[in-house]
Amino acid sequence: MKNQNLPIEFMKMHGLGNDFVIIDTRGKPLPVGSIVAETFSDRRFGIGYDQLVLIEESDVAHARLVFFNSDGSPSATCGNATRCLGRYFMDQENVPMVQLETDGGILDCHDAGNGLSSVNMGIPLLDWHEIPLAKEMDTLELPIEGNPCAVGMGNPHCVFFVNNAEAVDLADIGPRIEHHPLFPERTNVEFVSIRSQSEIRVRIWERGAGITLASGSGTCAAVIASIRRGLTSSKVDVQADGGYLNIEWLEDGVWMTGPTSHVFNGTLSREFQENILVS
Repeated sequence: MKNQNLPIEFMKMHGLGNDFVIIDTRGKPLPVGSIVAETFSDRRFGIGYDQLVLIEESDVAHARLVFFNSDGSPSATCGNATRCLGRYFMDQENVPMVQLETDGGILDCHDAGNGLSSVNMGIPLLDWHEIPLAKEMDTLELPIEGNPCAVGMGNPHCVFFVNNAEAVDLADIGPRIEHHPLFPERTNVEFVSIRSQSEIRVRIWERGAGITLASGSGTCAAVIASIRRGLTSSKVDVQADGGYLNIEWLEDGVWMTGPTSHVFNGTLSREFQENILVS
């Protein structure tokens, strides 16, 4: 690799404990593939994260974001990471909004005031072939035990409604649903308890990452499923394991609002780079 000896700088950020390593590759492309991404994610031998985000040049937005899960698999979008980077770019350039390009579309990020940031996650995908599912069916009730709902938010989600989300064994049920044959691209899994018309509790198994404290797209999917089932209003406070997000489904898309945290900046050691980056 031609620039292997150049220092690779990164940022560590999180949204409600859903954490990311972010590398700005603009002007200095890196050969980051699935093996490298998985090595970075190891919390003992690497840096550790739920998702890796590469910042790339964009002709249509402020920047393009490329996402990898902690198992090295690619992801079209990540709501919490997009919200975090939206805040980062807004602060860097002292502007109230930015647009960020992802494989899930161009997402608008806004300063919501009081230290909060909002991102429009776009129009939810509700048809079976868009999510996608393996065959045609009603996405409001899937033929899986528990009758979950399927929602696409740039990535697939399977949402279960349960009396007590705290009692769900995520480590057991999550991977089984993630790899269910109805989901050809695997799926994220959410377990939702309804508290009121304006508040729900959600616990999340993230495709390619496992149990996560929060997920932006997963929280949005949980609210969309709740609204479709007639269980909540169009604006909902959602408690994930890591804290609260506010989700509102409007005509122009699903808006997610919440806090962000820029934890630290770092530089990969030359030894670490030489061990994992190959030409």
